[in-house]
Amino acid sequence: MILRCIKLAVALLLTTNVFAQVKTVKPAEQWDLAKCVDFALKNNISVRQTDLQSRLSALTYQQNKASQLPTLNLNSNVGYRLGRSENPTTGVLEDNNFLNMGVQLQSGVTIFNWFSIKNSIEASRLSWEADKEQTKKIQNDIALNVAVAYLQVLLAREQANIANVQVTQTQAQLENTRKRVDAGVLPELNAAELEAQLARDSSSLVSAQASAQQFLLQMKALLNLDAAAPFDVTTPPVDLIPVEALADLQPDAVYALAIATLPQQKVNLLKIESAKKTVAAAKGGLYPSVSAFGGLSNNYVNIKVPQYAPTGQFNPSGALVNVNGTSYDVVTPDFVQVGEKAIPLGKQFKSNFAQNIGIGLSVPIFNGRNARTAWDRSKINVQQLELQKEQGDMQLKQDIYKAYTDAIAALQKFNADKKSVTTSEKAYDFANKRYQLNLLSTYDLINSQNNVQRAKIQALYSQYDYVFKMKLLEFYKGQGLKL
Repeated sequence: MILRCIKLAVALLLTTNVFAQVKTVKPAEQWDLAKCVDFALKNNISVRQTDLQSRLSALTYQQNKASQLPTLNLNSNVGYRLGRSENPTTGVLEDNNFLNMGVQLQSGVTIFNWFSIKNSIEASRLSWEADKEQTKKIQNDIALNVAVAYLQVLLAREQANIANVQVTQTQAQLENTRKRVDAGVLPELNAAELEAQLARDSSSLVSAQASAQQFLLQMKALLNLDAAAPFDVTTPPVDLIPVEALADLQPDAVYALAIATLPQQKVNLLKIESAKKTVAAAKGGLYPSVSAFGGLSNNYVNIKVPQYAPTGQFNPSGALVNVNGTSYDVVTPDFVQVGEKAIPLGKQFKSNFAQNIGIGLSVPIFNGRNARTAWDRSKINVQQLELQKEQGDMQLKQDIYKAYTDAIAALQKFNADKKSVTTSEKAYDFANKRYQLNLLSTYDLINSQNNVQRAKIQALYSQYDYVFKMKLLEFYKGQGLKL
């Protein structure tokens, strides 16, 4: 009895926890396509990586701009010498231990280098602009990918809805047939065939629902959302998705807009312009450059200098001086060391202060063809980028014309599939009526019902394919997607 009470209490507790958890779960907020695109542009990893590259290019541009300014460097050193070394005051090698300190302030500036620095700055600026356009290109690609993923989710859910309707219809037919079988009007085989069809329809429904969940997970990955985070999208009818008229998307007009507005085409142009500036900068390395320099320096030595005082005595030096025909010996005063004295820091700085200024000329005579090879390589790089742009423009035009042709074919197929749905539904209505009058077998009824489902799914595919092809043409115009 006690054990039974414990089990009952545990079961009650678990049930309470389950209800509490279910109660705290909030339904996921539904995002529309515009919100999905905005979130992806801010959080997608590819967009963030490209933005970092653009910021690195900005730093390179700032550094190149600063390279035309004069350099100014302050150097200082403090050391302690031990053992035999040169005495800074006498220049004699002797055993001394002393502290020494030096300060130097150096400056330099390039006066003229055939505009090499100027062209390098412009090349880095254009490269920065190209990286910013590259970021916009990645953003456009992500927006298109999000739109495709969004349409895939909508399509999968529409398929699930069709499968659900199919299950409902088969269930109703099975219930009706079961009544007629029980009444002895129809054989048991009819009910068995409908039960098998219901199982197949239920399996199709589960598969369609699982596909919708899988596409939703792919959408989360594209948005850089946690797979466990609550997330859902709105499911507007596909008819409400704005699509431009096909007459407004003629391929020649779309191509003209694409060349002028698509970020990738701007990237190609900016890279070519940057490479041409790099050629001019490399050419400047073949010619002499003129620079100016200047500097200030000072030093201090903490060493004691001997101090001498005269003794009052004079010693002959051995030299003679002639005064009015008479030769006199030259004598020198006699000094004696009376001590040592350190020269103060301020006095040394005042006496040791030095300045220098000058102009330098650098003439490249022979350096293993480094400068000329760099110039030749930069010219070849321009040609490669021009070919890359030409190939990109040709591929873009081909893609636009193909997208236009695909859109026309998708529209025609969608119209044909809509007629197929209408005719298959009409055929199913007739088949159902004949089945009710026992004039049609269950197999033929199921076959007619499957034809309706296949026609609806095919029409759904065609409609979404048409919408995607039209969105692709809108994308090529470079004016963004109409959400």
